[in-house]
Amino acid sequence: MHQYQDLITIFNDCFFEKYNTLLIKGTDEPLYLPADDTRPHHSLFFAHGFFASALHECSHWLIAGEKRRTQVDFGYWYVPDGRSSSEQTLFQSVEIKPQAMEWILSMASGYRFRTSIDNLNGTEADTYAFQLAVHQQVKAYCDQGLSERATTFRNALCHFYGTSPLLKFEDFDIETLL
Repeated sequence: MHQYQDLITIFNDCFFEKYNTLLIKGTDEPLYLPADDTRPHHSLFFAHGFFASALHECSHWLIAGEKRRTQVDFGYWYVPDGRSSSEQTLFQSVEIKPQAMEWILSMASGYRFRTSIDNLNGTEADTYAFQLAVHQQVKAYCDQGLSERATTFRNALCHFYGTSPLLKFEDFDIETLL
């Protein structure tokens, strides 16, 4: 059984002490807020207590560099559901890396991954091309290795869920996305 509370515990155990960052169940929209005068720690909020949302927001944090982690929502541009075709194309281009990381974390958790176009009320874009790009980014992560933070979290998930800590591209079947 996949409970978001477990992800909160695992993430916070891995990163609170060293990075002063907490994963927190949020409400409607995910949000990252860096520490400031009113908030003593960085706060990574995920939507509605959804397990997949927590994994996805962790992915954004894991790929964000030190400078981005000082900015609200990592300084990313975001237009909510209802995007135009050009806005959706831009959205998908910046979602390739976090969704590839999310797929890796999902595998480590024994949880089914699905790409998200996050635009149910907007113009359709080329979902298949996006899925292929995410798959190719997983290959790049497998070939190049993960960052220290991503490796730490992935290994903690593997330990908790009893999955293999080996990162092999052959384990990521594109057919599961289609």
